[in-house]
Amino acid sequence: MNAPKPLALSPSRASDYQQCPLLYRFRAIDRLPEPTTYAQITGTLVHAVLENLHQLPTPERTYPAAVKMIKPEWEKAVTKDPTLRGVIGDTPDKELDFFVTCRSLVRGYFEMENPQGFSAEKCEMYVNTTLPNGVPVRGFIDRVDVAPTGQVRVVDYKTGKKPLPRYAAAARFQMRFYALVYWRMFNIIPDQLRLMYLKVSDSLILTPSQEELEYFEKDLGHLWSNIEADGKSGNFRPKTSKLCGWCAHQDLCPEFGGTPPEYPGWPGSVAEPVESDPATQLPF
Repeated sequence: MNAPKPLALSPSRASDYQQCPLLYRFRAIDRLPEPTTYAQITGTLVHAVLENLHQLPTPERTYPAAVKMIKPEWEKAVTKDPTLRGVIGDTPDKELDFFVTCRSLVRGYFEMENPQGFSAEKCEMYVNTTLPNGVPVRGFIDRVDVAPTGQVRVVDYKTGKKPLPRYAAAARFQMRFYALVYWRMFNIIPDQLRLMYLKVSDSLILTPSQEELEYFEKDLGHLWSNIEADGKSGNFRPKTSKLCGWCAHQDLCPEFGGTPPEYPGWPGSVAEPVESDPATQLPF
């Protein structure tokens, strides 16, 4: 039997634990299946279109060219997973509505910047390292831009609603996370972090400092320490909130009269020696 594959911290898994430690366990350790949502499908498709757009020669990075990519990307997706059609609505009218939604988000992108005016350094950049404090981290950065002057911008596309300022903590957390990982991997602190909210053609822009990132790194250290302690004890406590109404695992949650499955044990982290192929890693 293969040894359990090790874990690492990503923005999504960090958010899970902060929201509800038991949700983190269900997703990261038990890896329980969850239904795919319309929003997830939309986001994945639009991200793929924008990634492909930036691979085109500069003059070809136009709105019509991006729109033409939507249907082929969708066909590739449903070839891999035919059940996706049922999620968006398995009728021509529902599919058309889906394409209109995706097209609107792509239009939002072009209202925010002109991709013919620059070339991205990296798209869908996989980052994977261990921080100096021992926290294993990984994830995908939507885009990294490097100016001729050497300035670095880290960009993330958002296809959902832009949160009100008092609810933007999760978005800031994600961008600081990627700024920290980029700094520790390349010894360069990004000059700008930009979240592009395509639905409303608006951005959230942050300018990180070394002091801020060092403080954030300490926070991640405390967070990972708590996750490891729960993982080794097997005690991931449930934490109720308004978000419970959207949880796919209520029937397994003690707060709703359910019983979690038998705990499979702590699989360890990528910072710990494990008997597994280091080239293969869990999705975060």
